[in-house]
Amino acid sequence: MIELVGFTIKTIGEVMVGFTAIMVHHRVWKEHKIDTRVFAEMKRERRVGITGLILIVLGYILQVAGAYVLYSPVY
Repeated sequence: MIELVGFTIKTIGEVMVGFTAIMVHHRVWKEHKIDTRVFAEMKRERRVGITGLILIVLGYILQVAGAYVLYSPVY
């Protein structure tokens, strides 16, 4: 069960990081310039990207913990 939670959190984090990168590039492509509005959006997307990275790390930790608990010998 913990592996599923870890995998889900990791996947959500990866999607968030990928989405933020795409949105920043789309905004710059659409505007053809970087102004205060674009900077504000980039700042918001930076927060989403950092949250995504945290979720990736958290998912990894849960997957490792789940694998350790699942495969550790019980005495």
